[in-house]
Parts: sequence; structure tokens; C-alpha cells
Amino acid sequence: MRRSRIISTGSFLPEKVLTNSDLEKLVDTSDEWITERTGIKERRIAGPGQAASDLAYEASRVALERAGISAGEVNAIIVGTISGDMPFPSTACFLQNKLGASNAVAFDVNAACSGFLYALYIADSFIKSGLQDKILVVGTEVLSQITDWEDRTTCVLFGDGAGAAVLVPSHDDRGVLSVHIHSDGTMWDLITVPGGGSRNPVSSGSINQRLHYIKMKGNETFKVAVRTLEDIAVKTLAQNGLIASDLALLVPHQANQRIIQATAERLKLPKEKVVMNLDKYGNTSAASIPIALDEAVQTGRIQEGDYILLEAFGGGLTWASALIKW
Repeated sequence: MRRSRIISTGSFLPEKVLTNSDLEKLVDTSDEWITERTGIKERRIAGPGQAASDLAYEASRVALERAGISAGEVNAIIVGTISGDMPFPSTACFLQNKLGASNAVAFDVNAACSGFLYALYIADSFIKSGLQDKILVVGTEVLSQITDWEDRTTCVLFGDGAGAAVLVPSHDDRGVLSVHIHSDGTMWDLITVPGGGSRNPVSSGSINQRLHYIKMKGNETFKVAVRTLEDIAVKTLAQNGLIASDLALLVPHQANQRIIQATAERLKLPKEKVVMNLDKYGNTSAASIPIALDEAVQTGRIQEGDYILLEAFGGGLTWASALIKW
């Protein structure tokens, strides 16, 4: 069976930095409280007129350049996002146009924070089946536009950014060993933006109720996230005949420092084997894993032959994992 392989990565973060001290001026909070509860110190915020496809373009341009692949060679563009340029067309189509990738089919995936891994699952399936050979997978978010800056429980969490990866067929034992995706719609209300769709269309009432911003039940989400991420990590490793100590690196979704630490402790992974950058960027949803993966690659934390585990948890509820031999 053919196997897919990530041959390059790229990421992009907006210039504007919003610190915890800045948030102290907006809502009733403190740097100490935010740091203790989340591990976040600052986050990036997109500038005026900077949309999700603009961030995606910058990350994708770098990834393609590093891969030595032109935009015209790309067969498919799959974008994970919940904060796209518009309800439709897809952000992937805007990205296709910006890149000049005229030969690529382009579409979005909405799986919240699991979006990049859902997109990776589809890309891996395309390559395994022989349908496509060169695929651009992107996670991009401008969450600042759907964050309620009057809600101190959520506005401290989110940031903007984009990450990208280029996949091609593997010619040896390296590559994506397996990708696992799951969902449970019975817990849809733990993380949601309730307004703007056909359930709660845009109206003066929906605007006054602030339904167009992220709503989250933090305590319930934390409990489910820790349990689910440990479970999917163990099952993913077992399916591939590995154990946690075989991993060179765990690249988790950057949601909360306590969730990441709890998952690592349950897997008995030392902190040097866990990528954590949410102190700088906050929760960038579908963009967080590709951004963290790109940083790990560029700083030399990932070497050829290493086993890398990616895992995410997000609204839907959705959760996913991917095991890669680099």
C-alpha cells in the first residue's frame, strides 16, 4: 500500500502581540490568573483586513518553497478552519487563487481544533488510494474575529495563525503510519459558536445575545479532553506496535498547559519530548498543530526516523491523532 509523507512544513503568525497585561485593561483578569490556569502569556492577533486565507497563503508559500514544489504542481488543497474568510466559498478556494494553484481541487474541513488532523486524514487517504500525489494541508484561524472580548473566561485563550504541510507519496518506510479521527455530537455544546447558521441566523436578537462568539464550558471540556487524548494516544501507538517511550516527540493541540501536562504525565513522557508553544500563541485551533510541528522541525527537535505523535481535541466534539515516522 502507498504511504504519504510530509516533506515540508511552514507557518505564519501575525505581527501584533496581545499580552496578558493588555488583557488586564480589557476585562477583569490578571497575568497571574491567566498563566496559572492556561499557561498562556501572549497571543498573536491578525491586523485589519487580514483574513484566514491571507495567513494560510504565507504559511503555504513557505511550505511549498521548502518542498521545492510549485503551486501549479499541487493536486489538492485541504484547509482546516472554523474562522474562514466567508461562510462560502471555502477558504481553500481563496488560498488556491492566491497561490495560483490552478490544477488543485480545493475545499475546507470544519472540525474545530482537530481540523488539521482531519485534513491530514483525507490527504493521506487520497495519496494511499493513488488519486493524488502532491497535497497541501493547512490549518488557519483568525479566531480574534469570533472571540468575545468582553468574556474573560474565553478571550484569554485564543490567538490567530496558520500552519501548512506538503504531502507526497513515500518511497520507503517513512511517512504517515496511521491517522485516527473521531467525533461525538452528543457533546456539541461544550465548545460552539451558536449564531450565524440556519439554527440561529443573524438577527438583532442574535447579535444582542452575542451568539456569534465562541462559547465554552471549560471544566467539562478539560475532563473530556484529558481522558480522550490519553485514550487515542495509547490506541494509536498500540495499533502500530509501539509504546509511548518509543516516541521522539508528542505534538499536541495547544489548548491549555494543564491538559497537555496531564496527557504527557499519563503517557509517562518527559517534558523534553512534548512540544508546547501556547505561552507565545495561545489556542490557534486548527492552526496549532501545524505551527507547533513547523517550529519543532525548524529548531531541529525532529530528526529523520523519529516517531512523532500528533493529537488534537476540539468542538463537535472531535478528536484525532496521527503517528508519523519522520
